[in-house]
Amino acid sequence: MNKHKPIVIGHRGAAGEAPENTLASFALALEQGAEGIELDVHITKDGEIVVCHDATLDRTTNGSGLICDHSWSELKSLDAGSWFSEAFAGERLPLLHEVFDLLPRGFFINVEVKHAYEGRMEKALLAFLRESSRMEDVVISSFDHKVIRRIKQAEPGAKVGLLYAANLMDHTAYAGQIGVDVFSLHPHHQCIEQEDVAAAVSSGLAVYPYTVNDLADYHRLIASGVSGIITDYPARLRELLNL
Repeated sequence: MNKHKPIVIGHRGAAGEAPENTLASFALALEQGAEGIELDVHITKDGEIVVCHDATLDRTTNGSGLICDHSWSELKSLDAGSWFSEAFAGERLPLLHEVFDLLPRGFFINVEVKHAYEGRMEKALLAFLRESSRMEDVVISSFDHKVIRRIKQAEPGAKVGLLYAANLMDHTAYAGQIGVDVFSLHPHHQCIEQEDVAAAVSSGLAVYPYTVNDLADYHRLIASGVSGIITDYPARLRELLNL
């Protein structure tokens, strides 16, 4: 195995063992030795940044409809844990600042922007990060690479990453075509090969493949020299890295 050890990044916390994108899930990832977490954000009707993967409430809460059609006061009492297990009944949708309050300063936080919301998300997120004084802890990623470019143009101090699910001809060259300084690549783990990782890392890019849960894939990606691995099972990856 390669001597290089990637950082362990909990996908939506420890989503394999707790309800995704809840404070319980993030706390579990932290307890299991994750060095970073990945989370997803949406914005409410009244401008609050809510941590949730889907644009809608239906899958992971006892509510329904679009998050952006509700005010925070309408969302804050929803149950976001029972769908996963009765043991997590009463878990709530967290606000982004609540997750930041939970995690120690210096902890790696990958914030995935799911939708631009006509630019409202970029403005709200950057305002929050500036106020938090934790810009350095955060990488903002998105499948919408135009959003990533706008965020970097609006805040040169922000670190931005490109999410994608294609085995590009030249991953590093693509990052160079965005028109801003890209910090990291976030490919689907089956869409990047060892030589692509080597080229990206040698050009100064971090590589954080998602979502990796099998031991064989852990071994393959560790050997390829990735910077971090996004996983639903932080404890499983931590145990392997500690061998």
